[in-house]
Order: sequence, then C-alpha cells, then structure tokens
Amino acid sequence: MPKFSDRIERVEISGIREVFEAAGDDAINLGIGQPDFPTPEHARRAAVDAIEAGKADAYTANKGIAPLREAIAEKHRADQGVDLDPANVVATAGGSEALHLAMEAHVSAGDEVVIPDPGFVSYDALTKLAGGEPVPVTLREDLTLDPAAVEAAITDDTVAFVVNSPGNPTGAVSSEEDVREFARIADEHDVLCISDEVYEYTVFEGEHYSPMEFAEEDSVVVVNSASKLFSMTGWRLGWVYGSAERVDRMVRVHQYAQACASAPAQYAAEAALRGDRDVVEEMTDSFERRRDVLLEGFADAGIECPVPQGAFYAMPRVPEGFVEECLDRGVIVVPGEAFGEGGRGHARVSYATDEEDLREAISTMAEAYEALQ
Repeated sequence: MPKFSDRIERVEISGIREVFEAAGDDAINLGIGQPDFPTPEHARRAAVDAIEAGKADAYTANKGIAPLREAIAEKHRADQGVDLDPANVVATAGGSEALHLAMEAHVSAGDEVVIPDPGFVSYDALTKLAGGEPVPVTLREDLTLDPAAVEAAITDDTVAFVVNSPGNPTGAVSSEEDVREFARIADEHDVLCISDEVYEYTVFEGEHYSPMEFAEEDSVVVVNSASKLFSMTGWRLGWVYGSAERVDRMVRVHQYAQACASAPAQYAAEAALRGDRDVVEEMTDSFERRRDVLLEGFADAGIECPVPQGAFYAMPRVPEGFVEECLDRGVIVVPGEAFGEGGRGHARVSYATDEEDLREAISTMAEAYEALQ
C-alpha cells in the first residue's frame, strides 16, 4: 500500500462535490455556490487586452501586480475605512488559497482553531492540513456566530478563530455589535481572527462589518475574493491582507505553492474593482428576490428555515433522507452535516440559479418533504 501523510488522511473529499458528482446532467443544481451572472465585460476586456499586449506572458511579483494591490487597498479604504498599505496585500488563486495561506502561516501542529459549526468546509480541512485541531462552535438558532461561544472555546492552545459574514453555508450576517466583539476577543486573548469576507457585497438586511475596522492590535487577517463579488469564480483570483509581519509569512507559503496568481485574472480583477459596479447591485437585488421566492415556497410547504440576510444560501431544517429524496427527483442540495455536525438536520440550498429552475426545484423539494412526513 502507498504511504500517505497523516495530515491528508484526516481530510475527506468535500461533501459538496460528492453530491454534485452523484447527480445526473439534467438535475437542477442547488448545490454549488456560483453566481449565474457573466463576469463584467470591462473585466473580461482587461484580461484580453493584457494577453494581446503580452503583459500576461510572464510571472508577476509574488504578491501580484502593483495596480491590482493598489485597487484592493483603495476598495478596503473606501468600504471599511481601513488604512491599507498595498504592500500588505497578496493576490491569490481565489479565496481558497488565501485561506490556505492564513492557516499555514499561523497554525502549528496541535494548535487549535475555533471555527463555526456549521461552517464552510475549508475551515476544518485547512486547519487539519496545517496540522492543527479544529474546534467547532455551534451557531445560534438564527445561524449567526455567537462571540460569547467563541470566547468560551478559547484555550491556551488556541491560535486563531474564523469569522465568516455573510456566511456560507448559512447566509447569516453578523451584527456590528458581534463584529466589534470578535475584534475585542482577538485583541484581548492575543489570538488571530481570520475574517472570511468573500460575500461582502451580498447583504440584504443590515450592513457588512469587518473585524479589521475595530481591532486595536495586530490581530486580524482578512480573506476576500473577486469570485462572488464580481461573478468571477472561474478566474480564481482572491486576496489576503494583514500586517507586514503576517503578510511576510503568508508570502513564504504562497511563493512555493503558487508563485503568483494568474496574470490575466489579476488584470481582470483590477478592472472589476476600478470599473462600473452596477452589476454588483444588480446581482444583490436578484439574489434577494430569489431568496424571497425560496422562503415563500418553504413556508407554503411547511419547511422551517432561518431567514438568510446575505450571500445566496439558505439552510432549511429537513428530515432525514431529504437530500436523497431530492436527488432522486432531480434536484441537488447539500446535506447540512457536510459543513459540520451542527448542520445535521439541515440542508444547504444555493439559490444562485435561474428563477424558473428555482421555482421548479422548490416544488420538487416540497414534494420530497411531504413524502418524508
């Protein structure tokens, strides 16, 4: 038998992908978190122009091209009031690599990382790949992360905790009061807050807040991405930022794992950040409308579901066998336990899909739910 690392043996294939692979080609897919809008034309044009001008033929700097990092810094100064030095921004291969860099640079063998449960599948897996121990914290009834629960989970072995607002898989948005508390906890306990903000612009009620706005110490690293903000999932362009000391360590991982983010994608993301953002408002309005359609359908079917305030996910409470019953009827949803034990008894539904397909899927989910009662 081949010998594999202990770290890789602790990680399984994502439950999201397992369900996706099991479905037929004609199934309605409510399992993948991907906006159904095209990438903005000015972003695509910028990539083509860079290719045609020969600017995308070579490696860029490890951290990424200067104009992109300046555009990212300008974005965070405008949106969060953060005085961000472009030198402290690293362009990455999507938000996934940004999370990986943050974990690898800060987590040693046996260190604990507090994560939301249910939470995005990468938090648990990347902690384990770094040799650390995930410490799941159960969410509130409304699926928001409780700062008091995070603080109670911190031990002498804790090096970091993860905050994700708006959240995947929950669609929950943390209040300003909670986000201020996350910053305080990181400062007072001298642990790192990794803030995953990739759904930042998709907020229906309330506002997005970042712990970076309120932290008084060097205690926050922010992960973000063009993928969900500008419908650029396939471009694989994200970023991570923090203090110079933290960025120095994250670049040490990045330069060996990736060298640099894709050059054409960097030019596209710069254009997306600097260009017309009407598409962002259009996407948010569309997702809010689809959310309301979904919640209305759930209510009619008697399916209980906390109201998502952002992103494009919902986590209805469902009986055992619901995911399989939906799959048999041609609709893909993801079992809640794929996101942690706290997700058991739920399913994750992505409503970033065509509205006609969504309505058909709602009808099918209602039938599946009724069949299991």
